Amino acid sequence: MSKRARQINQERYEEQVIEESEELEMDVFDELPDIKPEDYEEKEKVTTKAMNEFLEGEVNWRVLEDTEED
Repeated sequence: MSKRARQINQERYEEQVIEESEELEMDVFDELPDIKPEDYEEKEKVTTKAMNEFLEGEVNWRVLEDTEED
């Protein structure tokens, strides 16, 4: 579960970075925009989302091959 939760968190971060970079062209001396509390968007916790995906059978399992050489 923890690995899937980290994956979800990473996906959210990547989406946010892409969205912000499209909205904003920044120069070296530009200030970061203020984030207003009313713009806050509450999302489901990543651990809860990962657990729900597991319980609903939406998690795909795969076996990694052993890469050790004897």
